[in-house]
Amino acid sequence: MTETTSPSNRNSGRRDLTPDRLGSNYFKLFGASTISNVGDGIALIAYPWLASALTRSPLMIALVAVVQRLPWLLFSLPAGVVTDRMDRRRLMVGANIVRTVLTGLVALLVLNRTNVLPAVDVVTDPDAIITTNLGLYLIVLIATLFIGTAEVLYDNAAQTFMPSIVHSSQLEKANGRLWSIEQVANTFIGPPLGALLLVAAFSLPFFVDAATFGISAALVALIPSTPRSTSHDTPARKHWRTELSEGFRWLWNHELLRPLAIILGLLNGIMMMTVSILVLYAQEVLNTSATEFALLGTGGALGGVIGGWTASRISSRIGAGPSLWLTLLGAATTTAVIGLTSWWMLAWLMFAIMSMVGVLWNVITVSLRQTIIPDHLLGRVNSVYRFFGWGMMPIGSLLGGVIVVAAEVFDSREIALRLPWLIAAGLYVLLLVFAAPKLTTERIEAARSAATADDH
Repeated sequence: MTETTSPSNRNSGRRDLTPDRLGSNYFKLFGASTISNVGDGIALIAYPWLASALTRSPLMIALVAVVQRLPWLLFSLPAGVVTDRMDRRRLMVGANIVRTVLTGLVALLVLNRTNVLPAVDVVTDPDAIITTNLGLYLIVLIATLFIGTAEVLYDNAAQTFMPSIVHSSQLEKANGRLWSIEQVANTFIGPPLGALLLVAAFSLPFFVDAATFGISAALVALIPSTPRSTSHDTPARKHWRTELSEGFRWLWNHELLRPLAIILGLLNGIMMMTVSILVLYAQEVLNTSATEFALLGTGGALGGVIGGWTASRISSRIGAGPSLWLTLLGAATTTAVIGLTSWWMLAWLMFAIMSMVGVLWNVITVSLRQTIIPDHLLGRVNSVYRFFGWGMMPIGSLLGGVIVVAAEVFDSREIALRLPWLIAAGLYVLLLVFAAPKLTTERIEAARSAATADDH
């Protein structure tokens, strides 16, 4: 490593951090993340169901997922420069305020157009005729784009903010606990609540979602500003393109993070091939109601909790490398089963297993990045990493919709909706073969050791 954070250690300048506890500031962030993820869970039901009420086109529904993830491709790189230049806590507050306002506007729009939307239960009726409401669809698409842009800024700032409020020895524990509660809120509490709110009124989930962002912003604002680590080695402010290129070069020259970012991008792109058409698959193949569709996510919540609380233990027991391989193997197996079944309860179980191994991946890799990336580069390198890791998501989303549309020309609608799942399962297997020799415990521990040596 050519750049360091300070002559002493990554936590210098933040002497209130202790290696034996997480601290009150962490739990404020914990609370903010919990409440905003309840809103995200509500949105997981509300937005797809709204999209399916506006159009039955698989490609147009997939485009909602494309637009939601497109900011990770377009904005994640400059967001990293912004994160390193500005107060990360204030960025998180501002991003959530923007999401509050935009989601509130969507709620008002849906409330105003309730009379032209089909009833919630009509959406799943195979005999119902639902014509495309292009005007409302386009407005939702635009709002989704801007909300996704704010999400990029918030998420990048939040991940780079964690090392300033948690001691480095507590990062895996802190991330594991956070991922666990986010899974509970996002997939266990939020979706069923979203389904109940949908039944009450089509606009109600969006109003509640907006409120959760506002509460989250208030909780983050309660965290005191923390000093950024400084050092004579830290370079002076440069042109933003120069700073961005420094972050890009640092990641690209890192022998572990470069392949890890590329593999994550492929992993997420494959996943979005199925997620982008999930609402149609659940409605037409698994025959779920709005409530049952919401309950599908509770399997993911259960798996996420187990994964979050056991990730550190599993990683210690079998090694970080095999833990990452387990994610890819689990994704291939569960995706294949979901693509072959018509029983939503079996799909529920597969989502639980998929989420458990997915959280295992996240806890290991996020903690690794927070440990080995210098603090003054953390925002930029993290954003470049997520550019690769999340930038493939809109591409995968679009590909999922295209596969369904193309397959319908040659076969039934049901076969067409199953096909992205089966293709994705095969691609996961190929990715495992590619990734296994690059993601070994030895290489991961060597990267940690090198970062520790640079800090002293």
